[in-house]
Amino acid sequence: MNVFYNKWYKNHALVYKVLLFIVTTLFIVYLFPKTGKFRYSFEKGKPWQSENLYAPFNFAIKKSQKEIEKEEIEIKSGSLVYFELNKEVKDEVLSEYLTRFNQVFKDSTDFNINNSDLYKKGQSIIENLYSRGILDSDYDYEDDRAVKLATANKVEKEVQYGTLFELSNLRLRVEADMGNSIPINAKKRMISVFFDVIKPNIKLNEILTKKALEEELSKLSLTRGRVEKDQLIISKGQVIEESQYDILSSLKSEYESQVWNTTNYNWVLIAYTLLVALTLLMLLLFLSKYRKEVFLNNTKVTFIFFNIALMILITSLVVNVNSQFIYVVPLCILPLLLKAFFDARLGLFTHVLTVLLLGFVVPNSYEYMFLQIIAGMVTILTVSELYKRANLFISVGQITFIYIIAYFAFFVIHEGQLTGLKLETFGLFILCGLATLFVQPLIYIYEKIFGLVSDVSLLELSDTNTKLLKELSNRAPGTFHHSLNVANLAEASANEIGANAMLIRVGALYHDIGKMNNPTYFTENQSNGINPHDELSSRESAQIIIDHTINGIEIAKKYNLPDRVIDFIRTHHGTSVVYYFYMKEKAVNENVDIKDFMYPGPTPFSKETAILMMCDSLEAASKSLKEPTTTKLNEFVENIINKQMESGQFLNADITFKEIQSIKKVLKSKLANIYHLRIEYPE
Repeated sequence: MNVFYNKWYKNHALVYKVLLFIVTTLFIVYLFPKTGKFRYSFEKGKPWQSENLYAPFNFAIKKSQKEIEKEEIEIKSGSLVYFELNKEVKDEVLSEYLTRFNQVFKDSTDFNINNSDLYKKGQSIIENLYSRGILDSDYDYEDDRAVKLATANKVEKEVQYGTLFELSNLRLRVEADMGNSIPINAKKRMISVFFDVIKPNIKLNEILTKKALEEELSKLSLTRGRVEKDQLIISKGQVIEESQYDILSSLKSEYESQVWNTTNYNWVLIAYTLLVALTLLMLLLFLSKYRKEVFLNNTKVTFIFFNIALMILITSLVVNVNSQFIYVVPLCILPLLLKAFFDARLGLFTHVLTVLLLGFVVPNSYEYMFLQIIAGMVTILTVSELYKRANLFISVGQITFIYIIAYFAFFVIHEGQLTGLKLETFGLFILCGLATLFVQPLIYIYEKIFGLVSDVSLLELSDTNTKLLKELSNRAPGTFHHSLNVANLAEASANEIGANAMLIRVGALYHDIGKMNNPTYFTENQSNGINPHDELSSRESAQIIIDHTINGIEIAKKYNLPDRVIDFIRTHHGTSVVYYFYMKEKAVNENVDIKDFMYPGPTPFSKETAILMMCDSLEAASKSLKEPTTTKLNEFVENIINKQMESGQFLNADITFKEIQSIKKVLKSKLANIYHLRIEYPE
């Protein structure tokens, strides 16, 4: 039982990665479409690159969306329109006309006209109007459009829309029918009478009209023609014309939408699982070979897998809602995040793998993959110093511009013209760019959830007015000044070899915070000439000196400093020896154990931590130089760094001899500037 437990404890990190790998694979496969994927890719106007293609089964040729829309327009323009006819309106209007006419023309002596003739004239006009039918509103139909007039019981007749009378034309119609024989004043009164009594007797029957249109649309065929099994569809090298393109599109649609039986469905799932697992395995192999420190950290591996799954989830949801909006998903956030927390190479590698997986989800996968990979490369190449807000805005503008240029090129390739180019799609790219700006608050959220650290946080930590650094400057001013000098030396060295200068500066500022517990036991803080070590044994003194790394780690965790910063506190002395007190003890005890005077380590395991060890030792030891000269300083730098190399302090650090030589050169120059040394001219 104990053996099993020990094995489990020893390999628990590996077991966790396996479980994470399996869960992420299954989750991504769950998001994929559960149908077969058409194996061929094709474009209109391009040669067919694959072998001769024969129909694998019988299928109908589907009409294009443009064809269907055109036929729908024709049906809508030709379908019957039903109007409701009210026959009782005419009798009501004639009755009201008699009453109103008698009121208006009760005194007609001024008109020199026979009232009876005028009345009959108006009555004739009304009869004529209602024989045609009067509309309650002006409808947007063509004059030759066939319409049917129906009562509550039956369809009365079919007429052309142009024969129906519109109320807006009443004045013109009455004036024309009255003629010039009637005096103007009498004509005006007659027109007012008509406006008072005329009512529409025809209105649109929306229910019957809609039903008739739906019936006609239901007869619309979505296919034209049929392809029989084993019929040659296209030959290798043949240019894909519009007719072949429609057949290929129909075959692809039929293939991907056909009902799958249980056996086929399971095979599709197995195939998807293999491809997704292979892709994620490539990522793990990359991490284990080129990013060992990331691979060994389960939190960081979880962070990478989580973001891959999140991007695929968001894109899948958008595709399911409306695939036209897939370019709104800010996929470039992924390489931005990974570059902010890790490095550009890991960011680009992960981005490309994610885009490959998304090729199974999105339509027009080749176009989508090309655009997103190019955009990811631009993101990696343009975004630098993310903590500077202006840089992010500039980079987002460049990414958006690349999206637009690439999409424009693809559109021209597909269509061969600019007609039909939708400006709305460019708006989607602009929205995508704006959404990419969300990376800044997202970085902050991820720092809190996963305990990671970005350059933005490092910039905040480098402020010497932070609570911890102010406390260091108050309690151990000499140590604080020493840390500032080390930070300047380390930053210059990091810039020389392309290391993370921001990270190493922060690490240098905090590397000696453990000295706050016993500041006077360190020479840089002894200003009154009193040395507390005079009252202690060499072993006790050495232990106090060694303990400042352990105390520093405790203080750093208390103030929630990131692990990447704590690494500098832990490793800045490596496994070196407190040499002064060791030799002092050895003078009185030949059998002294050197391990009692050795720092616990570990040794530096990155370029940045190795640089800090060099700069810290040089800055501290340089205070003992008397009458420094250029020659002395050069020998001094060479001796200290060579001793560190000989004692194996840099064996685990990813740093080369060439880079160490470059660092030596920078440190010699910087120390010479600190001591204001001039070139030694020959006498």
